[in-house]
Amino acid sequence: MKLRIISASRRTDIPAFHAPWFLDRLNAGWCAVPNPFNSKQVSRVELSAEDTVLVFWTRWASPFMQVVEELERRRYRFYFQYTVVGYPTEIDPHSPQLDKSIRAFQALAARIGPHRIIWRYDPILLSSATDHDYHLRNFTAIADALRESTSRVVVSIVDPYDKAARRLAELARAHPEYALEEYQEQRDGPLFRRLAEIATRRGLEITSCAEQIDFTHLGIAAGKCIDDGLIRDLFGVDVGGKKDKGQRAACGCVESRDIGMYDSCLFGCAYCYATRSFDFAKRQLADRQSGSESMVGNYHAPESPNRIGIPLLVLSTAISRRSGRRSKRFPP
Repeated sequence: MKLRIISASRRTDIPAFHAPWFLDRLNAGWCAVPNPFNSKQVSRVELSAEDTVLVFWTRWASPFMQVVEELERRRYRFYFQYTVVGYPTEIDPHSPQLDKSIRAFQALAARIGPHRIIWRYDPILLSSATDHDYHLRNFTAIADALRESTSRVVVSIVDPYDKAARRLAELARAHPEYALEEYQEQRDGPLFRRLAEIATRRGLEITSCAEQIDFTHLGIAAGKCIDDGLIRDLFGVDVGGKKDKGQRAACGCVESRDIGMYDSCLFGCAYCYATRSFDFAKRQLADRQSGSESMVGNYHAPESPNRIGIPLLVLSTAISRRSGRRSKRFPP
């Protein structure tokens, strides 16, 4: 039996904003996921415990604790990528306050174990206000608070994607002290070396996420967020080590299927790559119908191939062709 890895989700924060929807789809055993490049192509993604590994991404898991209990009861294999950065509200206007975020992280770790929750101090935004001293103080304080609740920390540098570049420019105009400064090896390398030292002294393995910059000489190895090695260690199963071609070249993650949707997160982070408009995201969540198969947009998936005898890829392609549009390749 081949296990599928479900990413839940790089595109949004399911634990923070979509817990009732996810529990509903967990009970159904599947969910609908439209192709982000062609919404007429909708796929049915199975969520059975027997052949699924779930990787959750969040910065606020408190609304999800009931779901965690259900996942444990049903013997799902899952772990968390959990962001705790503690930025000022000018950068992260709607993220939980740092003390609340830390307590929620600790509560989750107490329930599922520290090896199934990975701390993300990412992305690192370098500016005159969030300079080396700021990050060293902030990182140290969070590491001290979480050292018993995790065994690994992930770091990366802000990438000014198109969706984020406009907001980062607006942030710089309104608050010049937070204007993004690009990484410079001679200037900023010592910061990352110190972060590695701080993590190591607290027994935390530190890795980078999808970085083109090589940090290994600074004590930070290139990591995998969707990690076949970690999955093998945690659950004793082999998911294969094939790189996910749908991700950036520098990303080390193995193949997975993402069930999230863009424009559905409300945290409003200045560096967010997944949301074009937070007002639009609010409308999407408000318009979601009870029992919706998809996270937002009320999309419907084709019937299960076990019921109609047609592979989903063939059926989805037929639907796309009837629409008169050729679909791009759907990333996992």
